[in-house]
Amino acid sequence: MFWATGTHAAGWRHPDARADAAYDIGLIQEVSQAAERAKFDFVFLGDRLASDPALQHSNPAQISRLEPYSTAMAIAAATTHIGVVVTANPTYSDPYAIARLMASLDHLSDGRAAWNLVTGADAAAAHNFGRDAHWDTARRYDWAEETLRVVRDLWDAAPEPDGTGARRIDHRGEFFSVDGPLDVARPPQGHVVVFNAGTSDRSRELGARDADIVFAGPQPTLAKRREYYADIKARAARHGRADHVAVLPGLTPIVAPTTEEAVALHDRLNALLVLDPEREVGDIVRAGGIGEGHQRNLTSASEVFGVDVRGNDLAAAVPSSTLAAVSEEGARRLTEITRLTRRTVDGPDRITYGDLVHATPAQLSHVVVGNPEEVADMIQEWFEEGAADGFNIYPAYVPGAVTAFTELVVPVLQRRGLFRKEYGGRTLREHLGMAVPPR
Repeated sequence: MFWATGTHAAGWRHPDARADAAYDIGLIQEVSQAAERAKFDFVFLGDRLASDPALQHSNPAQISRLEPYSTAMAIAAATTHIGVVVTANPTYSDPYAIARLMASLDHLSDGRAAWNLVTGADAAAAHNFGRDAHWDTARRYDWAEETLRVVRDLWDAAPEPDGTGARRIDHRGEFFSVDGPLDVARPPQGHVVVFNAGTSDRSRELGARDADIVFAGPQPTLAKRREYYADIKARAARHGRADHVAVLPGLTPIVAPTTEEAVALHDRLNALLVLDPEREVGDIVRAGGIGEGHQRNLTSASEVFGVDVRGNDLAAAVPSSTLAAVSEEGARRLTEITRLTRRTVDGPDRITYGDLVHATPAQLSHVVVGNPEEVADMIQEWFEEGAADGFNIYPAYVPGAVTAFTELVVPVLQRRGLFRKEYGGRTLREHLGMAVPPR
C-alpha cells in the first residue's frame, strides 16, 4: 500500500522520510523494486479526487500526489514482475476511458495491471466534477456495477494485437450507452485483476460477486476478522466463485531486530504526532494544527475511554484506579495498547496518558509491533485461523519500513514455507494463481 510518506500519521516526520516524496519518481521506483526483490504480488496505488489543505500538518502526501496511472506506468517501466494496482473511481470516470487506460497499462506492463474499484467516500470530490452532491451508496454501487460490466465487455470484444476480431458491444443500460469496440487490444490478462474494498453490504456483495481480491477493512478482534472473511467466502460461494476471491486485510508492521527496538520505533513515531492535550478539535483545525481524521487529545481520549483524563501530562503513567474505571470499549483499547507498547495497567512499565491519546482514532489497518518472528507469528496465525489469504502491507514510513519488512520478516515467512522465494510467472494473475478469463 504505497503512500510516499507512509501510512502512519507522523510517518512523513520520521528522519528517514521526506515530506516531498510523493513527487520523487526515483524513490517510488526504488521502493517498488525493493518490494519486487522480496517477491511481493503487487504495489498498490491509492487515490483521492479531492484535497484538504488542513492535512498539511498530518500527512502531506494526502494533500497532493501524482495521478496513479502515470505513476503506475513509471513503476512498470522500472520493474519486471511485480503487479501494479491503480485506484479508479467509476463514480467520476467513464467506463470506456477506464477500459482503455487499464488495457493500455496491462499491455505496457506485460500483464501486471490491476484495477482497485472504489465508489468513493469523499463527498468533496463531487464539487470537483461539476456535481451538486456526492451520490448516495445505492446509486454509486448501481453505477459501479454497470461500469464494471461495460468495461469487461469492452475487453472481451477488443481486437487481437494484429487488429482482427474486434466487435461492437452495443451496450444499452440504465446509465450508459456504449457501442464499442475498444481501440486497444484485449489485455494480456484477458481482464486485469479487479480489487475492491468496503464493509457495507453492497460493497461486500460486489466484492464477492465481481472482484478477484477483497481488501478487508480494520476489525477490532480476530473473531471479527474471521467473521468478515467467512462472510465474503460464503457470498462468493453463492455466486459459484468461492475459490476465486482472495481476502487481504491491511497490516502495518512496526518491525525491528528486537522487540525492544520495535517498541521504541513505535513510540518514536507516535511522539512525532502533532498533539495538543487539551484544545478542542475545532480549535486545532482552525489553527492549522492537524487535519481531520488525526485529531488526538485528552478530550477525545476521555470520550473513548469513558473516564475524564483531561489536564494530565502525556508522559505520565495513568493510575490503575483510573484504568479500572474505563468503559468496555476502553478496556478493549487498553488490551491493544499493551499489545503494541508492552506497557501494562499496573506493572513496572505502565500505560501513559499519551498511550490513551494515540489509541483514540480508528486505524487504517491492523498494527503489529515486534521482532521478525513475532510479526511472522501474527501473519501465520491469521492465515491459518481463516482470517486472511494474504496481507496488504501498509508501511508506516518510507522507505525504512519497507526495507525492514522485506529484509527482516519476508525471510522468516519464506523459511516457514508461507511465502514464495521466486516468482512462478510474469503476470499478476500468475502470481495470484488466477486463470485468464475466456472471451
